[in-house]
Amino acid sequence: MARYKGSRINPQRFERGQIKIFLAILPLAIFMLLPIIFIFCHAFKPMDELFAYPPRFFVKSPTFDNFRDLFKSARASGIPMSRYVYNSIIVTLAVVFLSTFISSLAGFALSKLKFKTKNAIFEINNMALMFVPVAVMIPRYLVINGLGLTNTFLAHILPLISMPVSLFLIKQFIDQVPNALIEAAYMDGARDFTVYTRIILPMIKPALATGAILAFQQAWVNIESSNIYINNEGLKTLAFYMNSLANANNSVAGQGVAAAASLIMFIPNLVLFIILQSNIMNTMAHSGIK
Repeated sequence: MARYKGSRINPQRFERGQIKIFLAILPLAIFMLLPIIFIFCHAFKPMDELFAYPPRFFVKSPTFDNFRDLFKSARASGIPMSRYVYNSIIVTLAVVFLSTFISSLAGFALSKLKFKTKNAIFEINNMALMFVPVAVMIPRYLVINGLGLTNTFLAHILPLISMPVSLFLIKQFIDQVPNALIEAAYMDGARDFTVYTRIILPMIKPALATGAILAFQQAWVNIESSNIYINNEGLKTLAFYMNSLANANNSVAGQGVAAAASLIMFIPNLVLFIILQSNIMNTMAHSGIK
């Protein structure tokens, strides 16, 4: 039976029986790839193709003019693009680390520790999933301003480290860790933080990878903090800078710059997802299993 399951249900090599599965999945995979293909094609379209009617999906005469215009506009600005890249890297790394650490620590507490109101806290976190960023924009500004964090890196980082969806996925993944394993560690004299670092973290790497990519996506493309909390141009991020370059040009030339900027901002997300895709799929498969 074990051999049958290993060779038929989850075969290690290609089998003819998989052809019908590939035929069923292939159209869906192609459909899901279309937006990515469009982003790449759109960035290399010359001006006449950008405004062609009817619109063209694929590029016929690819050109680098959009990227040349983008970097030409960047050179004309007072602050070099490298400064915005540096700001984005610092903010993104801080958000990814802090968000993943806090979500995993809270997920461990809500999943395996016993204390009053833990179910209520988890339900509050689930309710927070319903709120879009626009709904909390004013309260966030009041908090950041009240703490005196405007025009600091913390104004970029603090609003983004709390991620309800990351906490939900990580907590659900931690639920799969056997309680007997944790109880054995406590019997050997381990404390809560030791259990968290030595047992929980090594066993939830797929969930941590998923939380990291969600935090990266949120921080890398965020322009809200630069637009609302930051007045010092030298502290703004690359996403805000790219958006400003696209808007600074006129409505015609700005379309090419915007297309090039969109591709540049999209590529890091795509690369990170490709690297961590197996972990993400594993997390989604286990997040709802009890």
